[in-house]
Amino acid sequence: MHSSRSSLRILSFGAGAIGTYIGGSLALAGHKVVFLEQPDSLAVLRQRGLRLDLTIDKRRKTSEVFLLDPSSLIFIGSLAEAFSFGPFDVALFALKSYDTASALKAIKPYADKMPPVLCLQNGVDNEPAITRVLGTDSVIYGTLTSSVGRRAAGDVILERLCGLGIASGHPLSESLVTSLDEAMLKAHLFPCSSDMKWSKLLSNLVSNASSAILDMPPAEIFNNAGLYNLEMHQLQEALAVMTAQKINPINLPGIPVRALATLSHLPTFVRPLVARVLSGGRGSKMPSFHIDLHSGKGRSEVDWYNGAVMRAGEKYGISTPVNRLLNDTLTALTEGAVPCSDFAHKPEKLLSLL
Repeated sequence: MHSSRSSLRILSFGAGAIGTYIGGSLALAGHKVVFLEQPDSLAVLRQRGLRLDLTIDKRRKTSEVFLLDPSSLIFIGSLAEAFSFGPFDVALFALKSYDTASALKAIKPYADKMPPVLCLQNGVDNEPAITRVLGTDSVIYGTLTSSVGRRAAGDVILERLCGLGIASGHPLSESLVTSLDEAMLKAHLFPCSSDMKWSKLLSNLVSNASSAILDMPPAEIFNNAGLYNLEMHQLQEALAVMTAQKINPINLPGIPVRALATLSHLPTFVRPLVARVLSGGRGSKMPSFHIDLHSGKGRSEVDWYNGAVMRAGEKYGISTPVNRLLNDTLTALTEGAVPCSDFAHKPEKLLSLL
């Protein structure tokens, strides 16, 4: 791999919100990025390039949006074509977790050409899946805590600048942190991949599934006593399975996860304070599960979040009824087995199932 002051050759799987933000930021810093994208987005990307609204990052000292001309970027639609631009130093995996299996199926015939994969996906099941296909030194554990919105293909806005984490232990970890940090992505090195990934999962659980199921914003979730207790029990179950695996909650860039773990065990009378803290962290933006469910995609990452807690509970003999309820209910809604109207704005119906 090149030194941090040399240009890296990077293969980015997808130009979605995260792929555009990370890959685009690296391209702005002078690295060579090849974007592998779905055919329906290729024509737009090749014509328009990338648009990055990073004005919230005061370090950049500009109120202008960054426009990356398509002539300076490479957008391709197949892995076979992608490798004609290689060899690559690293690949970026910033796909939704439900796209991991199909991506790995496409990658498998080219496994010998694949560089190490920096996995920035949420959940705790993606890196093991990549390892099973590409081998033990194939994956670098990562997590993104900055919030990025997608306006259109290749058009993103940085909504909240926190940073990203890279787990140590891979030969490329330290040099990648340097390159990502130089690209103004606020990269941090973490000594334990499990602590890092499970801590991000813990933060992702908060008012995510319940908001989607009930079609209610996080502030309303936390201000309902019954739903507040549901949220706290969800977190307590996740913390119990983390403890069983000797995994510790740790603070991530911009996310005080250890405080979140403490809040989940506080007595009910502090609910107004906790509600203000948690809903303030979410802001007015609806959580990702709600966005996916109501976009009609027919797919959800809930099985990689609440489902992962549920499966770990089964493995270690820990009861996780709240995570099971949220996982099963949202899955039924996503698959159309239950109409969304059955639970919309009906917290008492969801709570009655416990």
